[in-house]
Amino acid sequence: MKQVILGTAGHIDHGKTSLIRALTGIDTDRLKEEKLRGITIELGFAHMDLPGGERLGIVDVPGHEKFVKHMVAGATGIDLVALVIAADEGVMPQTREHMEICELLRVKKGIVVLTKTDLVEDPDWMEMVREDIAQFIKGTFLEGSEILAVSAATSEGIEELKKSLARLFTAVEPKSADGPFRLPVDRVFTMRGFGTVITGTSISGRLRVGDPVVVYPEGLKSKVRGIQVHGNDVEEVLPGQRTAVNLQGMERALIERGNVLASAGALHPSPMVDVQLQLLRSAPRPLKHRAKIRFHTGTAEHLATVVLLDREELKPGDKTFAQVRLDQPTAVLRGDRFVLRSYSPVQTIGGGSVLNPIPRKHKGAAKREAASALENLFNASDPDIILWHLHDAGWAGLDETELRIRANLPMKFVDKTLQQFMSTGKVVIYDKDNRRLIDPGALEEMKAAVTSILSDYHGRFPLKAGMPKEEIPALLAKSVDARLYNFVLRHLAEEGKIGLEMEWVRLATHKVALSKDEETIREKIEKTFRDAGLQPPFFREVETALSGTPKQRQEVLQWMLAKGTLVKTKEEIYFHAAAMAQLQDRLVAWLKEHGEITTPQFKEMTGASRKYTIPLIEYFDAQKVTIRIGDVRKLRGG
Repeated sequence: MKQVILGTAGHIDHGKTSLIRALTGIDTDRLKEEKLRGITIELGFAHMDLPGGERLGIVDVPGHEKFVKHMVAGATGIDLVALVIAADEGVMPQTREHMEICELLRVKKGIVVLTKTDLVEDPDWMEMVREDIAQFIKGTFLEGSEILAVSAATSEGIEELKKSLARLFTAVEPKSADGPFRLPVDRVFTMRGFGTVITGTSISGRLRVGDPVVVYPEGLKSKVRGIQVHGNDVEEVLPGQRTAVNLQGMERALIERGNVLASAGALHPSPMVDVQLQLLRSAPRPLKHRAKIRFHTGTAEHLATVVLLDREELKPGDKTFAQVRLDQPTAVLRGDRFVLRSYSPVQTIGGGSVLNPIPRKHKGAAKREAASALENLFNASDPDIILWHLHDAGWAGLDETELRIRANLPMKFVDKTLQQFMSTGKVVIYDKDNRRLIDPGALEEMKAAVTSILSDYHGRFPLKAGMPKEEIPALLAKSVDARLYNFVLRHLAEEGKIGLEMEWVRLATHKVALSKDEETIREKIEKTFRDAGLQPPFFREVETALSGTPKQRQEVLQWMLAKGTLVKTKEEIYFHAAAMAQLQDRLVAWLKEHGEITTPQFKEMTGASRKYTIPLIEYFDAQKVTIRIGDVRKLRGG
């Protein structure tokens, strides 16, 4: 069954609540103060059965200027508006402000209800009011709409209004239940025996009893204990329904109006949003860059700073792209509408739509680039929206869940489009386990950065066979996910651009060639350590007799270690590889014959002092030749 919500709009004391009571028999003023003062302060809710049997949900909003923020909250999720204008007063200030809010929130259909007709006897006055209203709604979504005269006191016109509402109901397009469930919270209360209950108008997805849910932006997890629509228990709620949800194990004090109840993983709280912003023609002054404003979206109100990206001020009637930085995180999706009200004095000055719900901060010269990028996003087709967000994510990449939140497109469409993009190389998946994606342009940038770092390293250390693998990420311009870094290295290796050898990385073109002077140094080092056998000198002792610079000597030493000519067992203790190989053969043969060897026995085998014996036996442990068990060593795996 199609779900439709009607919202009222109009100036204070123009009869909105009385009209709803006449239509439904429900008094939406439930607070004691509302009864005493005779005005609506909080949102009120009702429903009515139309002549065709359809059920229409109704949200009654306050008309007083002090409670416009409640009106904005109530307008969230409405499909139709009844613009209520009293016949004895005509168009008034809040009539205009409410109308502007409805336009900013993109309400598409509605009706004008001329109330309190029983108070007007002069037909000329009525005609003048009608003409004034027709002029007022010209150029708005209500242009050409019916203007129905009614009286809640006498019931005149009420039946005709019900028929008109039924026709409007039929004209509203059914909402799709695709996408995650979202319900901006407009009331929270506790029911004895049930616990915490929240209410609101569901704006997308579907929710069933027993479903896990999250209250955003706080991230509070709960489970649906029960659901009511218009006071009736139901098993499932669809978009466009006035809904009450009983939450399991949730403290009432933890939730407030402005929160959003949603499916787990549906939203990602952010302290800023990128938007397309329109300043109303009626705004009293230009909007300055970094102005303090009140940002209304869903049922939430935030104090915020608006950062204009391509100008210092926005003139009334103009549009631009901006970043809104909020006093606390919000949880929205692309396409969500918002309303801006001035900080002081408080009045509606503009609004627009969210373009990027999880942006990075734009500052300095990058602001103009961001404005240009947002214009591209605003004009992008659905497939290009996916590519835009991957490009915008850069080296960080995105997982599929976050991409869906950013793009706010149907899940099946995103899945199908990503498959097409991955098969054509427009999107690269670098982590299949976590479904992480990256823009191919960003991948190429990273590959170029890695090869540049290696080229520089080889230039500084020509005798080193390669660069330690773990040192490269720290030299990249941006931080990189470990899995992405390894993916980049594999890609470069597959392309034949680098060589990977254990924990070393080198350019494929890098070849180590000793100069004549370096070859002389190498020969002297090798002869010294070959002749020393298992009792070699410290390198600092050898170095004093070598030619060349200290840098050359160290580079030749490191080259010999990388080549395996020398073996390092401990700081400053090096052995010739041939001596180590012979010792290993003798050790393995001993263990095969005797089963185990003690440290004294090993010392006797080497004929070396203790300062060499301990590093040598620990080296064979580290090389997994031997294993220590108590005070003896045995052949590993033997």
